[in-house]
Amino acid sequence: MTKKIKVLTLGDHPLLPSGVGIQSRYIIESLLDSGKFSVASLGGAVTHPSYEPSQTKKYGEDWTIFPVDGYGDNDRIRSILRYEKPDILWFMTDPRYFEWLWLIENEIRPLVPMVYYHVWDNYPLPRFNKEWYNSTDAIATISKVTSDIVQNVAPDVWEKYIPHSVDTDVFKKIPKNDQKILDLKNNNKLLGDKFVCFWNNRNARRKQSGSLIFWFKDFLDEVGHDNATLIMHTDPNDVHGQDLVGIIEDLELNNGQVQFSTDKLPPEHLAVMYNLADLTINISDAEGFGLATLESLACETPIVVNMTGGLQEQVTDGEDWFGVGIEPASKAIIGSQNVPYIYEDRLNKKDFINALKKMYNMSQEERDKLGKAGRDHVMNNYNFKKYGEQWVDFMVSVHEKFGSWDTRKHYTPWEIVEI
Repeated sequence: MTKKIKVLTLGDHPLLPSGVGIQSRYIIESLLDSGKFSVASLGGAVTHPSYEPSQTKKYGEDWTIFPVDGYGDNDRIRSILRYEKPDILWFMTDPRYFEWLWLIENEIRPLVPMVYYHVWDNYPLPRFNKEWYNSTDAIATISKVTSDIVQNVAPDVWEKYIPHSVDTDVFKKIPKNDQKILDLKNNNKLLGDKFVCFWNNRNARRKQSGSLIFWFKDFLDEVGHDNATLIMHTDPNDVHGQDLVGIIEDLELNNGQVQFSTDKLPPEHLAVMYNLADLTINISDAEGFGLATLESLACETPIVVNMTGGLQEQVTDGEDWFGVGIEPASKAIIGSQNVPYIYEDRLNKKDFINALKKMYNMSQEERDKLGKAGRDHVMNNYNFKKYGEQWVDFMVSVHEKFGSWDTRKHYTPWEIVEI
């Protein structure tokens, strides 16, 4: 029997409903289902009731999850490398969270290759990331923007474009007369036959949740407050965001014009929400990918998005459109000590309202046609089965190309520098 390739994963807990958690689970399950891999996961970014390792019923000993605070630390990595002896170390999320890991790459990479699933939201080219990219054996990128950035900043590193995907057996079209949708409407008398806009995001600064509510009121002032509603699936009291309840009270939007969905919903219930909606909105000023809009398109619900990051490749394939893409009115250079510069793409209120009015004034048949084209776009360019196959092929190739432990190849712990 051929020995399975063991992968150590770092990132959000892979059973979390976060975007990183969901994609991690999709990737891990694809590797395990291939029969070629086993996985040890450091599950972070959550408060744990227990720090005992756990396993799933389906995969048993092939997949062990070790709860950690944050994303782990140097000592934990050193320990688990020796104890689990993985063949590949795989990690995913914003690079700012993994500088501590790259700082010990001289201890890790002599033993196993490092594979990074990378997101970067925008230009200019982040030259300050070059040392991190060059400290990695292979980088998979989630968007065309990120792919172009890595190719230009670190051309010697092996890069492969593998965009996010969603389970299209779960996120799919549900007829408007389906009982699940009728029950949702019957339980919410404020919906009626209104034009429904859906927003599924964390209530955080870059998501522009406050702007959305203010601008939606201006949209309602034009089309009528009884004719449309905005459902926001979020925590209106998130400490990283705005007081959304306070905003709707001050704007007197407390008669069903803006409604909150605050329960954590399983994917099949979220799919019902997308199907209930006439469109899904994302106007973030920075968005690496934007998973909710892909889920929406898979459900044949068109989208209205800012043309930034990964959103712009979802709303159009370069020829056809699957909703409305709004060009940013300004591109301000912002930054911090960790990220010296990056564009922040801000929209103009008038452009946003015009986009909503365009969708509002369409016939149902026109919106249905857009939605059907959106589903085809997802199936052709973000195919769930292909996503899993790409990850299996990529990780097998990483193992064959770079080896591990006694078979480690193509890595030298030193470089010659002319001075």
